[in-house]
Amino acid sequence: MKKNYIICIGILCGFLSISCNTSSEEINDITTNTVTTNNGLDETIESKVDSLLAIMTIEEKIGQMNQYNGFWDLTGPQPKEGAAAKKYEHLRKGWVGSMLNVRGVKDVKAVQKIAVEESRLGIPLIIGFDVIHGYKTMSPIPLAESASWDMAAIKKSAEVAALEASAAGINWTFAPMIDVSRDARWGRVMEGGGEDPFLGAKIGVARIQGFQGEDLSANNTIAACAKHFAGYGFSEAGKDYNTVDIGTSTLNNIVFPPFIAANKAGVKTFMNSFNVLNGIPATANKMLQRDVLKGDWGFNGFIVSDWGSITEMIAHGYAKDGKSAAEMAANAGSDMDMESYLYVEHLANLVNEGKVEERLIEDSARRILRVKYELGLFENPYKYCDENREKSVIGSKANKEAVLDVAKKSIVLLKNNNKLLPLKKEGQKIALIGALASDKNSPLGSWRIAADDNTAISVLEGMQQYKGNSLVYAKGTDVSIGNTAFVTETKINTKDKSEFGKAIKVAKEADVVVMVLGEIGFQSGEGRSRTKLDLPGVQQELLEEVFKVNSNIVLVLNNGRPLAIPWADAHIPSIVEAWQLGSQSGNAIAQVLYGDYNPSGKLPMSFPRNVGQVPIYYNHKSTGRPTEPAPDIVFWSHYSDQENTPLYAFGHGLSYTNFEYNNLKIKPKNTSANNPKITVSIDITNSGDYEGKEVVQLYIRDLFASVTRPVKELKGFEMISLKPGKTKTVSFELNKETLGFYNNEDQWIVEQGEFEVFVGGSSDKTITSNFELK
Repeated sequence: MKKNYIICIGILCGFLSISCNTSSEEINDITTNTVTTNNGLDETIESKVDSLLAIMTIEEKIGQMNQYNGFWDLTGPQPKEGAAAKKYEHLRKGWVGSMLNVRGVKDVKAVQKIAVEESRLGIPLIIGFDVIHGYKTMSPIPLAESASWDMAAIKKSAEVAALEASAAGINWTFAPMIDVSRDARWGRVMEGGGEDPFLGAKIGVARIQGFQGEDLSANNTIAACAKHFAGYGFSEAGKDYNTVDIGTSTLNNIVFPPFIAANKAGVKTFMNSFNVLNGIPATANKMLQRDVLKGDWGFNGFIVSDWGSITEMIAHGYAKDGKSAAEMAANAGSDMDMESYLYVEHLANLVNEGKVEERLIEDSARRILRVKYELGLFENPYKYCDENREKSVIGSKANKEAVLDVAKKSIVLLKNNNKLLPLKKEGQKIALIGALASDKNSPLGSWRIAADDNTAISVLEGMQQYKGNSLVYAKGTDVSIGNTAFVTETKINTKDKSEFGKAIKVAKEADVVVMVLGEIGFQSGEGRSRTKLDLPGVQQELLEEVFKVNSNIVLVLNNGRPLAIPWADAHIPSIVEAWQLGSQSGNAIAQVLYGDYNPSGKLPMSFPRNVGQVPIYYNHKSTGRPTEPAPDIVFWSHYSDQENTPLYAFGHGLSYTNFEYNNLKIKPKNTSANNPKITVSIDITNSGDYEGKEVVQLYIRDLFASVTRPVKELKGFEMISLKPGKTKTVSFELNKETLGFYNNEDQWIVEQGEFEVFVGGSSDKTITSNFELK
């Protein structure tokens, strides 16, 4: 290896009691001779971290806690002045532990070379990037993938993302986002798993396993990051970065479960969140970071701040200046500063002044170095820097096939009256209408930083592959504003109706009209909250005008969040929720429309009837007043102008076939609350004409508890495949893990009492029975 890297290894030899004359083969033997400690840590790695920390200065330890964004042309000349020159000097001194947004083997190798070959100890960088739903080959946005309810497909999607990102030199992703959110106005719902903590936890674990694989030191896996810890999805009014104010029960039973599952799954990093919780910014929240995550849960990875969130504590009115912000964040347990520059500027002085204990600095550095060792970066800092691998892996045929598979599984059939779908493959005149139908950029979705613009397969291209029908396309109206990630609502909401006439003409002449409407790809995501959840611009008017001349409409929705579409639900016979499905979007949609894939997706979030219902979610609690009217009750919990139910409930999703649920059994009907084991079984029959998949869903309700429980909670699901006329029995087991909850003293308890069980194909269409714990 290069000279300074060898110097570092040579120094370490003494601390590891290894002769500096030991051969490289013998050193490799020692490296691989691992022992696991009682807390799950690798003793060999721990010994190496101890040895390295022993020779590091306080500035070098703090340097590991400092993360910079890519700040100059890495293959160009060295920056000579300004902020870039200062950061470059920090890099050479070993005062930078990580860089983000540096991608591609050429650039990653260049920056890694500075850290390894020019700094005193040659400690390699960890290279981070927002690999949210793919690198170049884009999978569906995470909310869409969540609609698949298919953990194997979701895991595979993350594997593809890790494969391509690692081939581009990246070894750490800022994903998955596992914030539970009930508010479709919040733009970042597109990045998560929806409204349910049970489903969200399963999805988070699948994605972590996909990113990290079975061997984190392999060159085709990357470290995952569970974010945002905690409560970010409950931002008031669905407005990004806004205040969060929730109770202990919601925090423990709704917000925490996906993070608990992520930690148990071995996620290597956590990211804290922008919001305050109980009046304290999460970045400085000791309860969250030191007491709960690192204390109660025993997390041994490291916590990174969100972008600039340490310095943003000044704007929160919590820290008076950058120095106090650095002090608060470090003391609270935030290990790495993403783009605030405050740790590298202030922590050494804060240690000298006794305001931050050096042991806390050492703990943070230890956690970061541990992950670097686990990634294998000390063994070979350039292991992710293979240009031949980069060329062969990224955009491969296998990757495209994998994202096509998950894209098809993510599509949800919301409505299909008169069996308008699937489309016939021959003899139909089809009108395809909507700017999004020919759009090759929006389907890539938000958070696609490395993707090449206009590389998605459009719906038009996908449908053109089916040659048996006459297909005519008309735009109707614009919704796209180009390829920039920074858009405004006014630009998106175009009022141009000049192409309505052509759309109406082709619709009038068609047997079936397919209209692709919704949001552009950048209308959801970070910083893109909405106060309206309808179709942007004049798309609703276009839909109504086309309906006047041809009611045989298949509405295909492209969107990053639940939309409120009550008119469409009342008038349009077939509605397909197709989200933003990534690189293979058009192929996936066409295969579903033509019946080559029978839709199997289920909604991970409730769709409201209008924005006034938001936040709306299935696992709400009962009130002291009934939620249904009764003859002797005048005042009850409801709206005067809208019913309480969602337009489409959590778990809803149809198929081209029909599934019947019968013979619900619960054994035993009475058992002890000390160690409950309840078996629930149900028979599902495919009573339709097509082979299809169904997600069988199990919900429970604890009827009377010391802390009020939701009216319904998802506690199990299983996807089955059935041929027409076939029946399958599906069984679930309920135990103390699924029957309990956290009380307000942070204790997991299972209480005696009556429980209801609900099993069905969605949260609002179930058959019911009961049992009792004694």
